[in-house]
Amino acid sequence: MLDVRVVEESFSSHKRIEILDFTSKLEEVVRKYGLKEGIVMVFLPHATAAVTANENEPGLIGDIKDVLTKIAPPDGSFRHNLIDDNAHAHILSAIMKAFYIFPVKEGRVIRGTWQNLFIVELDGPRHYRKIVYVLLGKFRKT
Repeated sequence: MLDVRVVEESFSSHKRIEILDFTSKLEEVVRKYGLKEGIVMVFLPHATAAVTANENEPGLIGDIKDVLTKIAPPDGSFRHNLIDDNAHAHILSAIMKAFYIFPVKEGRVIRGTWQNLFIVELDGPRHYRKIVYVLLGKFRKT
């Protein structure tokens, strides 16, 4: 029988555009709640942040940030900036993802060798951001 657990947690960011590695947190949530077989979805209920998976290599992280700021520069002249100074963040999150799904087998998150979970802050710093983990599958008996 499949079951569902929804876990909400908060975090903060410290830079305008920041890439935060949440891989160990993802694995901790799967362990803590005892998901044995199934999937875990990571969701950000924000219009100015995104989630992705990639290699945690400093040069690549810098390259990703550089490309993001070229696509939608924070100081760009966007119509939305007439009412708020974060159009770049809305544009970038619109072309990225608000969620990511990982399979779980034998209690372990399945991901590629170089595939870490990243939260991409696009409008920081923020003192409060929410992350939601939706675990679906078979759980260990408690």
